[in-house]
Amino acid sequence: MGAWRGLRVAFAVGSVFMILLIIVYWDDVGGGFNLYPLQQDPRRDSVVRDPVFSSSDPLPRATPVASHSVAASTVGPSTTFAAARETTPPFLQPAAQEEHGEDEREERREDKEEEREYAEEKGQEERKRKILDMCAAGEDWVDFPGKSRTFEQIPNRELDHLIVDDTHQIIYCYVPKVACTNWKRVMVVLSGSLVSPMSGRPYTDPESVPPDLVHNSTLHLTFAKFWRHYGSLSRHLMALKLQHYTKFLFVRDPFVRLISAFRNKFGRPNEDFYQQFGSVMLRRYANVSGSMPATAAEAFAAGIRPSFQQFIKYLLDPQTEKEAVFNEHWRQVYRLCHPCQIQYDFIGKLETLETDSEQLLKLLGVDHLLHFPSGARNRTATSWESDWFARIPVEMRKELYELYEPDFELFGYPKPDSVLHR
Repeated sequence: MGAWRGLRVAFAVGSVFMILLIIVYWDDVGGGFNLYPLQQDPRRDSVVRDPVFSSSDPLPRATPVASHSVAASTVGPSTTFAAARETTPPFLQPAAQEEHGEDEREERREDKEEEREYAEEKGQEERKRKILDMCAAGEDWVDFPGKSRTFEQIPNRELDHLIVDDTHQIIYCYVPKVACTNWKRVMVVLSGSLVSPMSGRPYTDPESVPPDLVHNSTLHLTFAKFWRHYGSLSRHLMALKLQHYTKFLFVRDPFVRLISAFRNKFGRPNEDFYQQFGSVMLRRYANVSGSMPATAAEAFAAGIRPSFQQFIKYLLDPQTEKEAVFNEHWRQVYRLCHPCQIQYDFIGKLETLETDSEQLLKLLGVDHLLHFPSGARNRTATSWESDWFARIPVEMRKELYELYEPDFELFGYPKPDSVLHR
């Protein structure tokens, strides 16, 4: 019996010892209760292991939950982004950097676009302000015929350059030798007034409109035609449209425009301009002996053609003004478009044609319908003035400037001192 009792005691002691070992081991691995409540592991309640890493990762990364949440609520976006980067795994950081860099580039592009649009709007305001100041100034500044008259006092025949598109509520005053062919093509597309023989439908692309057809006056509704359409109501309708429609025109340096007109109409055979103007210049100023060639082709074949100097003499000749108003290709813009009577919403310039055209199409709300045709790059440049005027006497140059001075002043072109005083 004593031996049996000794075995029972030994079994009991062994069982207790094993239970104690199990408890200690279980507490150490974190799977049970804590035998030492006063020595809690501080990581137990304040650490959340990064889910990106597995429990077997030899170097687990941890994010303090409490401190991170406080930081996120009290610091700015850049600090929060930096904190996020600290917890981003190395293999994901390049992608985050690339995304952040793309956001910054997009913001810079947006900022530049806003700056460009602001500069364009400011430029337009300056151009319009220049015209208002010029028209409001007294005779002691620059005076010109028709400056002080009202719109109602302008004869109908002088309103033939104002093209109207009722569909899009647009009025365009075209100025020859200032991209008017391409702008007329745009107006033809917007109005749907010309049908393509290929498709049997109105043209939708301005570049596909034949340039020689757009100058056909029957294609365009102008203010000069209102009398035939609306009779006594015509002036009232004009006033309404001028008040509510978007009105625009394009201009260029007046002297450069003259050079361009001469090159285009007299630098190569042009039968109409030879008969109406070229032959007159030759008879008056060229001392051509004998009979004049009957056609422009014959005149050019014989080496007989008007010079630029003869063209300038023709413009300055008082007899020219008495005979008729200047041809539209060299008529002053203030006589074509009446900027003192019509408050234009947009003034474009040939010198900035591409950017101005893009801005205008957006203003008109038609940039989604068409694009402005890409014109010829070989345009007459301002730098050509010195060469073209080299043989023109200085006194004639000064007279010519006085003739076109209103256009220089109205549209902000500097006085060509290098041409006037050489």
